[in-house]
Amino acid sequence: MNKQKAKRAGLKRRQRRVRSKIFGTAERPRLMVTRTNANIYAQVIDDLDGKTIVSASTLDKEFKGAGKVGSNKEAATFVGELVGKRAVEAGVTEVTFDRNGRIYHGRVKALADGARNAGLKF
Repeated sequence: MNKQKAKRAGLKRRQRRVRSKIFGTAERPRLMVTRTNANIYAQVIDDLDGKTIVSASTLDKEFKGAGKVGSNKEAATFVGELVGKRAVEAGVTEVTFDRNGRIYHGRVKALADGARNAGLKF
């Protein structure tokens, strides 16, 4: 198995392990973070209904309109504030944080801090 396949397999294993312990309900949905090299995405998901309540990413018009580019910590903080603001408008105040197999560090932590600044509790 080459190095890229091994890294991907490890990430999938960590994602399964984290998701076995985290579940989003209507009262406390799941805030899931997906990170790639080029972008960062966040979704607030109700797992009972299988529905995405709100979402935000670096591909949104608000992000591009703010003059931001890339997928750095500053962009992650902005996306966190954006998803937090949208969630509060949708009536969600408490969430369960799903780091999706990634380490709680860097861009993932910046997104979480931005969501907390917007009013989400987790």
